[in-house]
Amino acid sequence: MDTTLTDPLVGKLLDGRYRVESRIARGGMATVYLALDVRLDRTVAVKVMHRSLAEDPAFVRRFIGEAKSVASLSHPNVVHVFDQGTDGDNVYLSMEYVPGRTLRDVLRSRGRLPAREALEVMIPVLAALGSAHQAGLIHRDVKPENVLLADDGRVKVVDFGLARAIEATNQTRTGVMIGTIGYMSPEQVTSGAADARSDVYAAGIMLFELVTGRQPYEGETPMSVAYRHVHDTVPVPSSLLPGSPPLLDTLVAQATARDPAMRPADATALLVAAVEAHRMLPKDSGPVPSVPTGPVPSGPVPGPVAPPAANHTLIQPRGDLLTGPAADLARPAPKASGGFKAKWFMAVLAVVMVVAVGVTGWLFSQDTTIMVPRLVGTNIKVAEEKARQSGFVVEIGKAENDEKAPKGTVIRTEPVEGTEVEEKSKLVLVASDGPKRVAVPNVVGLSEPEARTKLAEAGLVVDEVNKQRSETVPRGQVMRTVPAVGNRVKEGSKVSLMLSAGLLAPDVKGMPRDQADAFLRGAGFIPEFVEQTDAAQPCTVIAQDPQPNAEIDKGAVIRMTLSQCNNGGWHWPWEINNGVTGENPGGQTFLVIPNVMYKDVKAARQELSALGMKVRVRKGLGRGRVLAQRPPGGQQAPAGTEVTLWH
Repeated sequence: MDTTLTDPLVGKLLDGRYRVESRIARGGMATVYLALDVRLDRTVAVKVMHRSLAEDPAFVRRFIGEAKSVASLSHPNVVHVFDQGTDGDNVYLSMEYVPGRTLRDVLRSRGRLPAREALEVMIPVLAALGSAHQAGLIHRDVKPENVLLADDGRVKVVDFGLARAIEATNQTRTGVMIGTIGYMSPEQVTSGAADARSDVYAAGIMLFELVTGRQPYEGETPMSVAYRHVHDTVPVPSSLLPGSPPLLDTLVAQATARDPAMRPADATALLVAAVEAHRMLPKDSGPVPSVPTGPVPSGPVPGPVAPPAANHTLIQPRGDLLTGPAADLARPAPKASGGFKAKWFMAVLAVVMVVAVGVTGWLFSQDTTIMVPRLVGTNIKVAEEKARQSGFVVEIGKAENDEKAPKGTVIRTEPVEGTEVEEKSKLVLVASDGPKRVAVPNVVGLSEPEARTKLAEAGLVVDEVNKQRSETVPRGQVMRTVPAVGNRVKEGSKVSLMLSAGLLAPDVKGMPRDQADAFLRGAGFIPEFVEQTDAAQPCTVIAQDPQPNAEIDKGAVIRMTLSQCNNGGWHWPWEINNGVTGENPGGQTFLVIPNVMYKDVKAARQELSALGMKVRVRKGLGRGRVLAQRPPGGQQAPAGTEVTLWH
């Protein structure tokens, strides 16, 4: 019975976007479907989590976070995640559809792989893991089931971060280990901790399985296998498969060291070692011998080994031990009758042989042609090794910035892919140096034109220019930038400038001379006074330059015009009999104006109003405290007199 016919999702439109066509596979955590993205008209693979997981809020939160992280990975050997969402009880991932088989399917059908072929599978797997490790992502469940071999020969790694999302569920809060026990590192078994070196361990186990056709540990229960991971040293392939290349023994031993500190730091480090081992292996890895059954012996871990010799000496048996045609060719020929004919025949034969050898040598001396393979998008180290094997002399060009290609992947070749050239021709590989980013230069303290020039030299563009008052930065100078100085931004980005507007000239008109002098000096300005005679009140500022609220710098000169100060006959309008208090003949009540200097403006206003005075507040520096007062404190004045305060 076709299970897809009974699957309720087949034929449905998931989340209003993905029309589910058929079921591809079903696993312990999810079911994978072939679907059509009706919005973009493309075929995708949709992985729907099992309902027991989707009902756990902790899993859903972690699943969404991990999906976003994995979607940011852009590597040719990683199955791309396009989308994530929920539709009712269905929590799903939309992924790149890769027609082909899993590495587990290949192992079931073929058994073990030859050494070179095993490395040719592992190298792209390690390149994918290395890219994730550099982005701060850990796979946590590296195994043949999570490696896809596409029909077109590509190798893809799937299910990044899914194990981490599972760790958040209620199902794992009772000490259950997450992962596939045959590939779990000792630290995952004992503490649940995992980092890049845990993925390296699992990759080492997978390499062992590819070469030998079986996992290193087998037991009746998962716990017995876990025990061996913690307490035993992983055997090397040659202990199970005599004649296995020592280079593979070294790779497996280093990757599966029980102490994480003894393993390669991440998958990129193991990738470099794997590429070098592949380069040193002989082209012909030989026949595939059978692997014995039963327990795998564990033994000492081998150290680094010398590469095998490239040339092998051929030992040939002595001629008198040969029989058959070979013996006939090896023995001396008997003397022939008719010596002249024999000699003539031998002479002709020699000439023919010389000509044949010459023609053969000429044919083999002619140059053969090779074609530039497809290397764009491949890790630079992997591409270099592949190009060398194809017969090119490889040169690594200077890396170039690229907004899309991940750092370390090939962005172009010289000559380009598909070009037919002579063998041992030079092939230049140019890798991506990642997106180009430039630091916002330090333009603080520069004028606007100077800042614009410096930003342009850095490849940046000035956007908005705003102003802000400042007591410390001179007018017209840059106070700060947005983004801030030192931030690395995309070339051509816009940068906003904040210029200093300096200070605003305070309004001191109507202020007594002594108070205006103290007021301006306290604010950091230089007061200058000029007297005039035609004024009602003595020693009072009647004009100023610059005008109030004009932009000026701290330390600027403010010139003021005063009413004449030397006028002994002048007095306030209410002054009578040299300031006698009490009631005047008109019946007015005189009060002493309190001194409210340096008090809070609001409190000073309340105090004067309570005495029956009218209060007028004028902004000077805008600091909220009284910095000048007219009439001054201690002066007698009738109730209702207007008192002006500056702050």
